[in-house]
Parts: sequence; structure tokens; C-alpha cells
Amino acid sequence: MQLIELLQLNLTVALITFTILGLCVGSFLNVVIHRIPLMMQYEWRQECSQFLAQQPDMPQNQAATITSIVAKDIPITLSKPASHCPRCTHKIQWYENIPVISWLLLRGRCSHCKTSISLRYPSVELLTALLSGLVIYHFGVSAVGLSALILVWTLIALTGIDFDTQLLPDRFTFPLAGLGLAVNSQGWFVTPTQSIWGLLLGFLSLWIVVKVFYLITKKQGMGQGDFKLLAVLGAWLGPIMLPFIILLSSLLGSVVGIVSLKKYGESKPFAFGPYIAIAGIIALLYGNDITSWYLNMYL
Repeated sequence: MQLIELLQLNLTVALITFTILGLCVGSFLNVVIHRIPLMMQYEWRQECSQFLAQQPDMPQNQAATITSIVAKDIPITLSKPASHCPRCTHKIQWYENIPVISWLLLRGRCSHCKTSISLRYPSVELLTALLSGLVIYHFGVSAVGLSALILVWTLIALTGIDFDTQLLPDRFTFPLAGLGLAVNSQGWFVTPTQSIWGLLLGFLSLWIVVKVFYLITKKQGMGQGDFKLLAVLGAWLGPIMLPFIILLSSLLGSVVGIVSLKKYGESKPFAFGPYIAIAGIIALLYGNDITSWYLNMYL
């Protein structure tokens, strides 16, 4: 209790504390971003193997072959196997895993084989630290601030996963939507009614657009994970903030899409979830201020 009171009374100490905490959480989020898709792939292969083995029209020899192949898969969790270099399998020691500092001391290379370590790792750590500090500065050391941290940290993880795989795992979006309804049952961000309508309208707004797009073009324009992510943000921030999030994410996605088109010379599928997440974080921290500023320009 004394620590909490100190953090609540001293903003400087609170910002330093949660910025350092953000660095550590960012390091963990790097693991989440890398391993969750691998864990999902492992689970899918196991389930598909079991499903095919039970089908009456599947030849037993083929089913046995598939089962034997899948049985060789090594289970993956967030803690096992230990972190290692993907090229030389050098086990990363604790002193090589200090957020940002280790990357700088190693000069962005594996200590054993000198393979380059992606700049994304320290970038995620620094981004998480910065956003953690901004959340605490905005909401303070409170239940509201801590719940906002959970939202932001999860959005960072979803952004990284979607960039890599174009997946927005239900294991994140469903609990996050439920947590949004729970925190707003106390009216922390919006009223309970606004939270419920935000969830429903967040999902339906993109779902309707995609269905209409499919009827016209016979093409799938967006994955269902994007619907769920917007529903999450609706549950947290209410329906009033949804137009801002949709407009800003569309603007960000369009800019990146145009740049990508000019660079590669052809249109390629790209993840839209990260731009929804980025817009959601901006809406969480500054949405009301930006909306008020915009409306005051015309009043």
C-alpha cells in the first residue's frame, strides 16, 4: 500500500517506474508476438491430424503418415523452449536479454554466430515503455490506469502478430472484449450501456461493409479478426469513438497501402488490424481532445 501511495503522490516516480516496467513488458511481448502464432500452428496441426484420422474416407496408411509427421512436432509454450538464436541455436543468457541495453551492447548481433538481431525487438520494448508512461501520465496510478495498460499492451501484441501473420487471435480479442465490458460495468471509460452498444456496433460496422463488398465484387476484403478488434475497442471506448477509430485507421492504412503500391508496383494483401489498434490507442489517450478540437473548428 505504501508503494501505491508513493506512486500516486509522486508523478515523476510513477512515470519512471512504469516506463521501466514497460521495457520489461515489451521484452515479454516480443516473445508473445513470435511464439503465439507458432503455438497456434502446433495446435492446428494436432487437431487436423486427429480429425483426418477419424474420417472414414481417409486411407489408413495416409492417415498414419500424417499422424507420424505431426507427432514429431515439438510443443511450444511462452517459456519453452528457452530463447535461442534461430540460426546457431545459441541459448540466450539472462544478461543478453536485458531490454534495449543488451541489444545495444551486442550491437544488434548474436554473441555466438554474429547473425543480425532484428531492430524490431528493441523497438517494441521502447514503444511499450513510452506508451506505458503516457498511459500513467494520462490516467494516473489507478484502477483505470492499470486497466488501460492491459489494453495497450495487448494491442501492441496484436499489432505485431497481425503484421507477421495477418492473424488476430481470438485468445486475445475475446478476453479483451469481456474485460472492456467488465471495467465499464463500473463506468471507468464509458457507461455500461455505451460499452455494450460499442461492442455490437464495432463488430457490425465492419461486418456489414465487408458483406456488401463481397456481394459486389465476390472478394473477401477483410478478415473477421478486424471485426472483433473493432468490437473490442467499442466495448472499451463506446460507440461515439468508433467513427474516429475507423476514419483514422482507414487513413493510416491508405497511406501505407499507397506507399506499398509505389514500392512494389502491385497491390498486395496487408494487415489492417495494426492500424485499428494504433487508432484505438490514440483514441484512448487523445480521442476526446482531438474530437473536441475538430468540432470547435466548426462551432
